[in-house]
Amino acid sequence: MDFITKLAKAREENNSLLCVGLDTDMDKLPEHILETEDPIFEFNKLIIDATKDITSCYKPNIAFYEAEGIKGMQSLEKTIDYIPKNIPVLLDAKRGDIGNTCDKYAKACFEHLKVDALTLSPYMGWDSISPFAKYEGKGLFILVKTSNDSSPDFQDITNKNDKPLFLEVAEKISHWQKESKATLGAVVGATYPKDLKIVRETLGNLPILLPGLGAQGGSAQETVQFGCGSDGKAPILVNSSRGILYASKDKNFAEASRAKAQEVKDQLNSYL
Repeated sequence: MDFITKLAKAREENNSLLCVGLDTDMDKLPEHILETEDPIFEFNKLIIDATKDITSCYKPNIAFYEAEGIKGMQSLEKTIDYIPKNIPVLLDAKRGDIGNTCDKYAKACFEHLKVDALTLSPYMGWDSISPFAKYEGKGLFILVKTSNDSSPDFQDITNKNDKPLFLEVAEKISHWQKESKATLGAVVGATYPKDLKIVRETLGNLPILLPGLGAQGGSAQETVQFGCGSDGKAPILVNSSRGILYASKDKNFAEASRAKAQEVKDQLNSYL
């Protein structure tokens, strides 16, 4: 099943716009989990068990696994394999390099790790996107307007027509989609709702990944209103990581994570 179909089915089955970010940090895990043979996987396993009927996607961030060396990458592989097959996996890796290098990144992510979708950096242009775009049915989320405070340093720079760079990238995505076997989409921070509105108008019904809700202060109402478009049907994945994963450090952390995920899901749905 291709990514966009799997996402639509998961959204419908679980009635959810929520994407659970698996940014699993060894420094933040409950003490009793640290005593297990594979703390990262054991933590993720319990989070997945607690949220698999609430989320429409899981998004592991590769940095938290690479930081633990080979063992961390093994934990990532086990986590991806454990996620129910009806829920898509979006690997947050933000890859972007010259073509022959990206060929290998694409192979690692799509053929070895077998994820459904990936985040990419567009700074080097189509050459850095096209190796991933050859993979039919995959999802590619390209950085457009990120949620961090310093994103305007480059993303808001305007051309001679006063068009910001992030909008140039969004327009490129629409153009590149015509040449891509994968489904292209954008990463837009929930922290910039006015920019989100412009990007949605530019992308039509292409998917948007929205980080920045919760810990970074994004508005759920504006995220849904502007992200889903005028008809409320455009595909979005509203990511929450820390707020869900670390809702508690007690032995009942999974139950607390489930409660928080349900709260976020219900909040988002209330604005549909």
